[in-house]
Amino acid sequence: MAAVVVLTNAGPAQAIDACVARLSREAEAQGIRPDIIARMLATAKADERVIRFSSSQPEYETPIWDYMAFLVDEQRIKDGEALLKQHARTLAAVEKAFGVERHVVVAVWGIESDYGKAKGDFYTPHALANLACAGGRRASYFRDELMKTLLIANRGDVPVDKFQGSWAGAFGQTQFMPTTYLRLAVDFDRDGRKDLVDTTADALASTANFLKDAGWEKGRAWGYEVKLPAGYKGPVGRRERATLATWAKRGLVRLDGKALSGGLEAGLILPAGNSGPAFLVTRNFDALFSYNASQSYGLAIALLSQLISGGEPFKAAWPTEDPGLSRAQRLNLQKRLAEKGFYNDEIDGRVGPATREAIKRAEANYGLQPTGRPGYRIYQALGGD
Repeated sequence: MAAVVVLTNAGPAQAIDACVARLSREAEAQGIRPDIIARMLATAKADERVIRFSSSQPEYETPIWDYMAFLVDEQRIKDGEALLKQHARTLAAVEKAFGVERHVVVAVWGIESDYGKAKGDFYTPHALANLACAGGRRASYFRDELMKTLLIANRGDVPVDKFQGSWAGAFGQTQFMPTTYLRLAVDFDRDGRKDLVDTTADALASTANFLKDAGWEKGRAWGYEVKLPAGYKGPVGRRERATLATWAKRGLVRLDGKALSGGLEAGLILPAGNSGPAFLVTRNFDALFSYNASQSYGLAIALLSQLISGGEPFKAAWPTEDPGLSRAQRLNLQKRLAEKGFYNDEIDGRVGPATREAIKRAEANYGLQPTGRPGYRIYQALGGD
């Protein structure tokens, strides 16, 4: 295994130049065309944003009610409903081929890239080069993902200028990591290319193939919202599975009024603790979880899939008196912060460090505890509806 050049040894610019040159030679030795390598790596430079995003702790932990309010808002639901109709024929074929319900596939599409509209802020080879050259225990992982990215371009599946995605290397309409792309991407339109960037049919089919590979079973619910008995002290965790009949004996009841019975196995998750919503989740939820290794993420897909298919929202309220904001409300929040002189950065609805500092200043001005969080209290104080 080749040694990893650490960015800080000779200064970020010099270190990554030397590291990228070595990675280029390694790629060529693996049979990647030199022109592909040059076009994808020649301009790779040190990017502190990538390293910052990859650090172990975010600036603050996002409460799940903020996460859900942002990801499963009115606009995303409306768009999902429309796209279910627009791509009905393709989705029917995908569902038949892979056994994953169409509204679940569309929900992943919506959460991952806002149905293909949010491509990501980073050129994939450059982000992966930074991560591969930064050292640390995951450097070899990111180096391998970089080589796989070059291989995808070398095969002609995706043009070299279309690799736009996350800081960690995921790209395409449903955000596949390069290794996952090579393993599970599908050429559903049979044009000879597995294109998850510009070919919606390939992206939707590949997502269904991922979920099938992760254990999704058609017709099995992802889970059920339940109510705990007073003083519940029993097992918690999606892997602490028991039959629904057993959970009923433990005093849990479904909030939709239907019987909690039968031999289907599920685990109990409490994403906001005992005072918040509770869910019994099946192995289908595990398949959603595996897409991004996040419980909140899995719940966002589950809820969105439920809502765009005509189902009901979660019934229990999140345990907060200061709910989160939708994307439209976040954009309006920035506008109001700017109008009142608290904010002078870009108004794009994205809550970064500048927006959080502006929120803190506004909170202090209105007699609220300065948190920097885009919640409903400061939004209302600024005149939001």
